[in-house]
Amino acid sequence: MKSVLNFALSISAIAAASSLVAAEATDETIAAQRAALAEATEGAGFGPQSPRDLGTLTGENDRVFATAPAHTAMNLCNIHFHENAEHRGGQFTTYAGNGDGKGAGTGFRYDGTLTEAELAPYDNIVGSGKYGDLQPGDTIEVHYVHTTALVEPGPTLGSCLSEAIVNPQLRVEAQVFVLVNDDSASDFVELTAHEVINGLHQAPGIPTDTGTPILYPGSTTGPSFNAAGSPLQVTWSVRPDVAKVSIQSVETWLADNIFDQTAAHGVRNLVTNPALLSPITETGG
Repeated sequence: MKSVLNFALSISAIAAASSLVAAEATDETIAAQRAALAEATEGAGFGPQSPRDLGTLTGENDRVFATAPAHTAMNLCNIHFHENAEHRGGQFTTYAGNGDGKGAGTGFRYDGTLTEAELAPYDNIVGSGKYGDLQPGDTIEVHYVHTTALVEPGPTLGSCLSEAIVNPQLRVEAQVFVLVNDDSASDFVELTAHEVINGLHQAPGIPTDTGTPILYPGSTTGPSFNAAGSPLQVTWSVRPDVAKVSIQSVETWLADNIFDQTAAHGVRNLVTNPALLSPITETGG
C-alpha cells in the first residue's frame, strides 16, 4: 500500500511542479491567438503550418513545395527540443493544458505509464529556463534539423542557412521522448551525437525503432508563431512511438553541446485551421 501511495504522490508532484511554471491560460486566450493567426495569414500566401494533429490527414493549404531529400542526403544543422510534444499523435495525445499562453506548460504528454523507480525524484535541477525545468516523467519533442545548404551544425535555425543559399530545403526528423530516472534508458548524448558520413553532417543516433515516420509539409514552430505565420517551409518526419531517455544524460548534454542549448524551448499552439494545414499523404522516407 505504501508503495502505491508513494507512486501516486510522485505523479501528483510532477503535475504540481508543472503547474507552477505559469498560470494557466484560458480557452478564450488560446482561441484569441488562433483567431489572430487566421487574420494575420488570411490571403497572405503563407504555406502550411506546424505543429499539427498527425491523425488529421486533411488540409486546405495549397502552397506547394518539394519534399526535402532524405535526411541522410542533407546536412544536420541544429538539434533542440521542446518541453512536451508540439505535435499530437501516436503515443503522445494527452493534452498538458493551455499553459501560460506563451509556450510554457502546454503541448502533449506521453500516454503510457512509468514505474515508481522511473519516476523517482532526480536530485538536480535540469534545464531550468524560461519554460521551467525538467523532471522524471516529463515529455520532450526533439527536433533534428537538416538542410541542403553547405553548413556545419550550430546554434539556432540560422545555422541551417548560408550566404550562398538563404532558401535551402529544410527537413526536421522529430522524436518524442519521456524522461526517466534510469541510467539504463537511452543516452541522450548518444542520441544527439553527430559525425561526418559520406561528406555530410549526420546524427546517426536518430531512433529507427519508434514506428514509421509520418511525413508532411509544414513550417518552423515555437510560441513566437502563436499569432503569426511562420514563413519557412519544412518537410516534417515525425515518429509516432515514444522512447525513454535518461534524465541524467539530458542534464549532461545540456551542460555541453555545440548547439548552445541549455533548456527546453516553448511549444506553439497546435495549428487546427484547415486553411493552414497540408494534406498528409506520405509515411516513411
